[in-house]
Amino acid sequence: MGMVVRPASDGSDIPAPPILTPPSSPYPPTDSAPSDITDLFLSVHYLWDLKFLVSSLLLSFACACDRCVHQSKASHSTSPLPIAAGACGYGPIALDFNGGYVAAANPALYKNGVGCGGCFQIRCKNSKLCRSRGVKVVLTDVNQKDNQTDFILSPKAFMALGRPGMAPQLKKLTTVDIEYKRIPCEYKKHNLTVRVEETSKKPSHLSISLLYQGGQTEISTVDVSQVGSGNFRFMRRRGISAIWDMSDAPTGNLQLRVAVTGGYDPVWIITDEVLPADWKIGSVYDSGSQINEIAQELCSPCDTKQWK
Repeated sequence: MGMVVRPASDGSDIPAPPILTPPSSPYPPTDSAPSDITDLFLSVHYLWDLKFLVSSLLLSFACACDRCVHQSKASHSTSPLPIAAGACGYGPIALDFNGGYVAAANPALYKNGVGCGGCFQIRCKNSKLCRSRGVKVVLTDVNQKDNQTDFILSPKAFMALGRPGMAPQLKKLTTVDIEYKRIPCEYKKHNLTVRVEETSKKPSHLSISLLYQGGQTEISTVDVSQVGSGNFRFMRRRGISAIWDMSDAPTGNLQLRVAVTGGYDPVWIITDEVLPADWKIGSVYDSGSQINEIAQELCSPCDTKQWK
């Protein structure tokens, strides 16, 4: 079982967000450091603290929300495979993420691959044809062809927008007006899972993707270490995909340290052993951990109710 580490102020190696306090000189009274340099250092430090405090207050008192509702349009593809095997690089296994309810999103939502694996609830605004609860989809691809729509849905997801018996009429439409919101991903039968990609090459070139990412966050950093060594080495995101690469993978049994965005502060997920010393290309490994953090953003309107 892994652990979740949030920013702390107890002297641990994960830095805590700065706290606004009256500035004091970093030099002892007898130090002969020039006063102008000291004043400059303190001024910059104080202003940084003030900026952080203002940001925190804005998040607290403005419209901080994890269910921002957006208006747009959606279309559909003729086959689920191009979307499932899309730019994120998940391949056909993506069809198992959410029963085939997957989607490609515009570049603003795709975020150069950072948005891969995100979950959204989408409903069309034609009340005669569509259900009020809409459909939940997982983001697996980027929509770079149609700048009039925020989503291209898999056929199954698009048909699920409709009321019973309305699928034939809905299928005739090229696009529909929609509203959507980001929601937490829930995988009751899966922990965060690591797949060793086919581009890996033992002993040192390791490529992985992270599957079944729960919660409502985005993975920003992936580090790898030999179990218990504490010597984590960072991986690089491959292009705009959800695949992470490194050319200097440690030997032995490996563990991960994953940073996800959960509001303003990063949250670190540190796993126990994930990959055995003899990891196999193409194999998947249970991390023993799951991500449950919920990110927030500033927006209006904010809809915290369940669509039914």
